[in-house]
Amino acid sequence: MEKSKNSTQIKICGLTRVDEAVKCALAGADAIGCVFYSKSPRFVTIAQAKEICSHLPESVKSVGVFVNETCSNIMQTVERCGLQAVQLHGQELPGLVKELRKNDIIVIKALFTEKEPSLDKVSEYDASAFLLECGRGSLPGGNALKWNWAMAKSFGEKYPLILAGGLAPENVIFAITESRPDAVDVSSGVESCSGRKDLRKVKSFIDAVSQQNFKKRMRRIF
Repeated sequence: MEKSKNSTQIKICGLTRVDEAVKCALAGADAIGCVFYSKSPRFVTIAQAKEICSHLPESVKSVGVFVNETCSNIMQTVERCGLQAVQLHGQELPGLVKELRKNDIIVIKALFTEKEPSLDKVSEYDASAFLLECGRGSLPGGNALKWNWAMAKSFGEKYPLILAGGLAPENVIFAITESRPDAVDVSSGVESCSGRKDLRKVKSFIDAVSQQNFKKRMRRIF
């Protein structure tokens, strides 16, 4: 199903295989995420991520997910893999975001409803966009935990918003209706097991998102 220009963009995160990343891209994903956090079950090496990124269509953005890394380590990974965006999913300080923004990349900062940095810290960060989720669970992300997505609606009226946390094909329409995000981020909700994407779930998720056509024109994050 072709997406409307007013539809919410889609990031599929936690890809570990080239073939699955390409299939997600061809199914209609706007961005593909690779996780560089070693404690994650979706962790990939620089070599793996480089291979994934090199096979993506030009229209699909590659996003590196980092947790409390240094600017130099992040930029080395960006350059070696050819990443077009970075997502900071830890307790990174505003200064890191500012440094990264000096480069020609999209910088996404995660904010949380139940831990720091919280949503009220948004004005401190000069990010390209913000990813919101609850922050509960043993990992920085990918815990499949639902939360009150409606809390994000007022945030998205002021700032570029990526909604994450507990999203899946069966609830993403409700989540989008509640929060009106510019983009959605899904990982475990379209998996058969950690790090392995189920293409049927991916297509169902993308089809569901593509059905949403709001009068509000969405910001293009990716």
